[in-house]
Amino acid sequence: MIYNEIGKTGMKVSNLSFGASSLGGVFHDIREAEGIRAVFTAVEKGMNFIDVSPYYGHYKAETVLGKALKDLPRDAYYLSTKVGRYGKDGVNTWDYSAKRATESVYESMERLNIDYIDLINVHDIEFADLNQIVTETLPALVELRTKGIVKHVGITDLQLENLQWVIEHSAPGSVESILNFCHYCLNDDKLVDFLDFFESRNIGVINASPLSMGLLSQRGVPSWHPAPISLVEACKKAVQHCSSKGCAIEKLAIQYSVSNPRIATTLFSSANPENVEMNIQYAEEAIDWNLVQEVQDIIGDQKRVSWFNS
Repeated sequence: MIYNEIGKTGMKVSNLSFGASSLGGVFHDIREAEGIRAVFTAVEKGMNFIDVSPYYGHYKAETVLGKALKDLPRDAYYLSTKVGRYGKDGVNTWDYSAKRATESVYESMERLNIDYIDLINVHDIEFADLNQIVTETLPALVELRTKGIVKHVGITDLQLENLQWVIEHSAPGSVESILNFCHYCLNDDKLVDFLDFFESRNIGVINASPLSMGLLSQRGVPSWHPAPISLVEACKKAVQHCSSKGCAIEKLAIQYSVSNPRIATTLFSSANPENVEMNIQYAEEAIDWNLVQEVQDIIGDQKRVSWFNS
């Protein structure tokens, strides 16, 4: 696999990494033992970056992942988790206070069976008062970084403008990485517009959801997907075109999302060991750039359609 540094953190991570949201049964029920095998497969095949959150499955993903991590050498992986977004009994909750962020870090370490966190993120800052993120949440995490409890600090969001605003208004060095999803994939490359800004601040870039939450899949989008019908239909045509060329769109989507060396890593999530191994194989094969162009021509003007207008 190809390994890239996340900004200036010193963490050299595989360009395709393991997102553990599936371990929480976020998308469908899982068999726990199979999910644990998926983690083992990822690490054994060269993935050395794992991302999770207490929000995924309302603590279940961290709990299941922790069962896997206790049997893996601590130097075999970097672990990223989050604060700010939670849930219990099917109800989502948010708390970006310094007190809750600090408590959350220690709670996550207990569930994950680890004694430090490589990268702690403020989760989905679009749901927060951005001023609170700057003045309260980030300083609390930086204090934990000073103590060595966490090694690095980042922020996550779908909206790139929010990430930029928080970085511009935070103390230099507070934010070391960003995690953004659905903005560097076959149907949307808006993340590229912000790479110069992030690089100018020595901030590493983590990409997620190479299948655009199901838009770029043969299975199709779930009913809750926020994309407008016009984009959904354009992606369906792209799926069919890839199939007619003998290529699963999932393969092309994975290959495209890991192709940019300015993006440290792309996260995908699966609790199925066979899917993990298959996606690693996809990432290691040469991409068909002619097919990429054909797919993007099909998607056309829908490529920059904002989901927030739907």
